[in-house]
Amino acid sequence: IQPKVFAGIYPVNGDEYPDLREAMDRLSLNDSSLVFEPETSAALGFGFRCGFLGLLHVEIIQERLEREYNLNLIFTAPNVEYWIKTQSRQLVTEPSPGDTPEAARLIAEGYVRVRNPSEFPDEVKIDEILEPWVKLSVITPNSYMGGVMELVKSHRGSFGPTEFIDETRVNLHFELPLSEVIVDFYDSLKSISSGYASMDYEQCGLRPGNLEKLTILVHDREVDAFAQIVPRERAGYAGRKIIEQLKEVIPKQLFTFKIQAAIGAKVIATVSKGAMRKDVTAKLYGGDRTRKDKLLKKQKAGKKRMKMIGQVEVPQEAFMAVMKR
Repeated sequence: IQPKVFAGIYPVNGDEYPDLREAMDRLSLNDSSLVFEPETSAALGFGFRCGFLGLLHVEIIQERLEREYNLNLIFTAPNVEYWIKTQSRQLVTEPSPGDTPEAARLIAEGYVRVRNPSEFPDEVKIDEILEPWVKLSVITPNSYMGGVMELVKSHRGSFGPTEFIDETRVNLHFELPLSEVIVDFYDSLKSISSGYASMDYEQCGLRPGNLEKLTILVHDREVDAFAQIVPRERAGYAGRKIIEQLKEVIPKQLFTFKIQAAIGAKVIATVSKGAMRKDVTAKLYGGDRTRKDKLLKKQKAGKKRMKMIGQVEVPQEAFMAVMKR
């Protein structure tokens, strides 16, 4: 059994990491398709990188961990497995016992396996990126056929043959990247078809992709849990949407700070969050204007100093907002 979707699991409270490890060991005893290995995040601490069969499998594991073992967890955004060939050949993927013949061939040809955006190499070193594609079959009433086609087109899909089952139903065939299917495609399909459409998919191999790593910086500090691998043509839109969401959920600090989206060393979108301000002139009840100006100048100098040495704590709600995007 080969995992199709990879996501990170981290305890909200770092002291619950031993309990999470024990719970994962127990779940793996009666679920042989659950694959996990320890992982560390600078923002989320100690956790596990897990492989699942699909999004439904992710939801089942999450429910069992929270209900049966009473754990409060953060699940990172699901990712798929990419294969990247670099120019330097310094990065090496070691073969594992569960590798398919195709994976063994790619490793022999010098490709590197990437399951996490933090493992994504520098853009200048990349020769080729391969991403998994799937054959998708959608059965829907005829009246929703146009909406389904628009949905697939917006998810980088290509059209295949169309089969008319009867006078009212049609079976549509498409090919599109697995990363587009595992996030919100099913929910969008149900919404467009008023719940009448159904879908099934199977993997059909790897294809070259024009992808890049989107990095999110909060007060000039990279938060690796927000990093994503996105199509190059959508990087600007995705970056702006994420930082706008973060601006809403991250509380104000005592100093002004920036939230930025970047591709490599290039910043593609920036928003600023204003500082909390105390009315330092409230205690003044008269006198010369220079007294007020002196206090405001002192406050401004203090804000500038805090901006240089201060750090922004990202709350759990911010991670959940981005993962549900």
